[in-house]
Amino acid sequence: MTFVYLYMFKLIRNSIDFFHPPFKRFIPKDTFRYAACGGGNLVLDILLYFLFYNFVFIKQNFDLGYIVISPHIAAFITVFPLTFMTGFLLQKYVTFSTSNLRGRIQLFRYVLTTAGAILINYVILKLLVESIGLYPTPSKMIATAITVVYSFFFQKYFTFKVKKEVLN
Repeated sequence: MTFVYLYMFKLIRNSIDFFHPPFKRFIPKDTFRYAACGGGNLVLDILLYFLFYNFVFIKQNFDLGYIVISPHIAAFITVFPLTFMTGFLLQKYVTFSTSNLRGRIQLFRYVLTTAGAILINYVILKLLVESIGLYPTPSKMIATAITVVYSFFFQKYFTFKVKKEVLN
């Protein structure tokens, strides 16, 4: 990672930490960083999705010749890799920067954690909307809340954990 990128991530971390003091009695710094990075990445995801759906795919099906993709799915497929990587980089270099695991191990574990989050979202939405009959929007809010908690703990204690050094 080049100096410019490391400086940028340090600047982001310091900016987030600047706003932490009023909340430090209620929320630990790493949780605050996680919320800020995750919230920022969520805003980026929604903004990019809006732009791709409305201005790139122009609310029309996207014909690849052998398959036609609806515009909302095409926008999702286009945006997901971008926000996946920004999310990973923010968590790696801003929130959980003390992790001493190798980057490729972190990325693999991040993929697993994200896949788990997608699966949890899917199962909860299916259960709440189709089995229980709850409205989709409150169901999505519940699924998101559960997924955020799952993601935080898996990222902290699995994806970006700090491996204890073995002394000989």
